Amino acid sequence: MIEEPPLLSILPRGRRNRPTVEQIDAFREVPTGFVADAMGGSGALDYRIKPLPGLAARLVGPALTCDSGPADLLALMGALSQVQAGDVIVHATGPWLGCATLGDRVCGMARNAGAAGIVTDGLARDLVGIQDVGLPLFCQGLSPNSPFSKGPGTIGQPVTVGGHPVASGDMIVADADGVVVVPFALIDTVIARLCEIAALEEALDAKVADGLTLPGAIADLLASDQVREV
Repeated sequence: MIEEPPLLSILPRGRRNRPTVEQIDAFREVPTGFVADAMGGSGALDYRIKPLPGLAARLVGPALTCDSGPADLLALMGALSQVQAGDVIVHATGPWLGCATLGDRVCGMARNAGAAGIVTDGLARDLVGIQDVGLPLFCQGLSPNSPFSKGPGTIGQPVTVGGHPVASGDMIVADADGVVVVPFALIDTVIARLCEIAALEEALDAKVADGLTLPGAIADLLASDQVREV
């Protein structure tokens, strides 16, 4: 006979990775496009995960993961007890789009616990109440249907959200373009590349402002034997 699983399985704080304050601050004002470019053009969650209207479209902080599974929010509720100031709660739902997996009261409790925001591949409800709470929330949309809180679920363990793996301690950088995840092991590498990416973007912006119509590399290609008129 198979033993029934626990309703919640929690990886304790002392065993979870967490970036330093300096590492977190290095991403504060960086666009998600720069962060993705620093990782070779990847790292974003599903494009449908966007900020809800009326809320801040900017969110930066270390991930605190939880996985409730479809139509459930028990792990999300349990994760409130694990929040450290500035955490981004990352809530995996499957994704399940048959009902909301959180609402305004959960957002309010997450704010009170010190979370910087919430990212989920599920849906939310109570938009007006969530707007009143003011906590940044990135999700796939809205539904008035309500979830259960039955479990089982996990907290602090690796999850898959929006088709992308996320572990507690990974950096979450989100803005109006979407949500990018920087794996904990790559944080310093990505930070080191951000200055280079910003310099390249600034130089190209200046050229466009001066009237650039075609990048030099594309002009060279068009003039080469690698292009044939037909």
